[in-house]
Amino acid sequence: MPRNNAQLAMIFQQMADVNQVVGGNRFKTIALEKGARVLKDFVKDVGDVDPQDLLQVEGIGKGIAQKIGEFLRTGQVVEHQEMIDNVPAGVLQMLDIPGLGPKGVAQLWNDGGVESIDELKTKIADGSLEPLKGFGKKKLEKLSASIAFAEKAGERTHLGYALPLALAMIAGLEDVKGVERIEYAGSLRRGKETIGDIDLLVAAKQKDAPGIMDVFIGLPMVEEVLGHGETKSSIRCDDEHRNIQVDLRVVDPKHYGAALMYFTGSKEHNVKVRERAQSMGYTLNEYALADKDDKTKQIETKAEEAIYKKLGLAWVPPELREDRGEIILAEQGKIPNLIELKDIKADLHTHTTASDGKWSIEENALAMAARGHHTVAITDHSKGQVQANGLSDERLVNHIEAVREVAKKLKGKITVLAGSEVDILSDGKLDYPDELLAELDVVVASPHAALSQDPKKATKRLLKAIENPYVTMIGHPTGRLVLRREGLSPDIEALVKAAAGRGIALEINANHWRLDLRDTHARLALEHGVKLAINTDAHGQGDLTQLPYGVLTARRAGATKNDVINCMTAAGLNKWLKSTRP
Repeated sequence: MPRNNAQLAMIFQQMADVNQVVGGNRFKTIALEKGARVLKDFVKDVGDVDPQDLLQVEGIGKGIAQKIGEFLRTGQVVEHQEMIDNVPAGVLQMLDIPGLGPKGVAQLWNDGGVESIDELKTKIADGSLEPLKGFGKKKLEKLSASIAFAEKAGERTHLGYALPLALAMIAGLEDVKGVERIEYAGSLRRGKETIGDIDLLVAAKQKDAPGIMDVFIGLPMVEEVLGHGETKSSIRCDDEHRNIQVDLRVVDPKHYGAALMYFTGSKEHNVKVRERAQSMGYTLNEYALADKDDKTKQIETKAEEAIYKKLGLAWVPPELREDRGEIILAEQGKIPNLIELKDIKADLHTHTTASDGKWSIEENALAMAARGHHTVAITDHSKGQVQANGLSDERLVNHIEAVREVAKKLKGKITVLAGSEVDILSDGKLDYPDELLAELDVVVASPHAALSQDPKKATKRLLKAIENPYVTMIGHPTGRLVLRREGLSPDIEALVKAAAGRGIALEINANHWRLDLRDTHARLALEHGVKLAINTDAHGQGDLTQLPYGVLTARRAGATKNDVINCMTAAGLNKWLKSTRP
């Protein structure tokens, strides 16, 4: 997302939240929230758009446009600062508690006298909030659990925030004098769903290191320099970049392979590799693979492949370096040829303006074709998702006709399938009758409500959905939001076995907030021969950038392109889809 857009979206959302907390005009809240959403999806940087043209963008009215102009001129929105100055900082921090929301924060502040998270924890513990309307014992217990979860997650950030930041920093450093190679390492290189901090590694001669460090600490996203040395520096990024810490190390090119391997991790993987090296008469550290008895006899380690090869191992892709049996596979030469982004040729879970999307059916399909996809499924929400403008039975019938018309128009350019993301209700029933589901090409059955359901009930609920003969795949099965909501905790193995029996797919929702199935669940699915689907759940053009996160999650599971239905040929996918139906 362009920087100005991101900053303004954050400002407008915070203004909307504060407006609700202080009981402001609800239409103002709606306008601010809409402005934030529009800016998140707006492809161009608003700084590059004529102010008059902004008024032609749906969702940007005169007031929002004026605030955008003010920010572009001055770097701030005065009203934003005035609003947050009128609310205690601790109250604003309470807005980050999952499941509470502005109205809940307002009630706790106004009626409960709570002005900080610490004060909230104290009052929950002593029971003084129980008389508060709507905050009974069970509600407060859930709130306490949400606080604990948020605090536990607070030191990490999403893969979807960390990866673009790392790539932006690399872009700012790769052309600096002396930089021969530069890559990100750590948990980010391994594709983990959350990141503690970012490690950047540069191959350069010692004489060039100081100049590289000077450029690094002067990058535009740097808020604070935590340490500045000749071969290592650390910075903290600004609020826009989630205050992530980034460490940069410069190593001699001849040590780069060993250093990249060491700083990529995981710790457990590195231990296994070091143990193997020692058993073969070597020593391995962040500088080199060397003779154990004469450490001056170093093996050339400009690239990781050289280390693995010398140790009799196939190179292990970073995503597999979690000590989950990858060393044995590398020894046997059985490391899978992992799926790559270029292998994805279809998206089978997308939304349009028919429900809560930002683009038409045709705009959606043309964007997919432009990315080289041969197939897209239009899967707007079912009627149970009222807040997402879910389609009633009658509207779905008309929507199917509209999709078929676009499919005819674009025949030869891309295959457009009629589908639906159908709610799995709390009892396991689907949101549409079977006779209507039978008219669809793709049915993505997903849980959206009752996400704190007992694990046994959740398992029974999802199993019932899998049994439906018209279900193509189960979408984001747990309904979690990374670092925000734990979602359902069903018996994943039971679901996997049921999916295998039915011959349907399980989805890895690529949106960085979801990544659901998570890597370990996807790995289990593969072990039982279940096909995966990697979908963007795209609601607009901007969401297409989410796809790499789904691919990274699949790679961590050990998936090849043969494991993922989105990688099939058009004919192969069509045949597979038909095989899932009566």
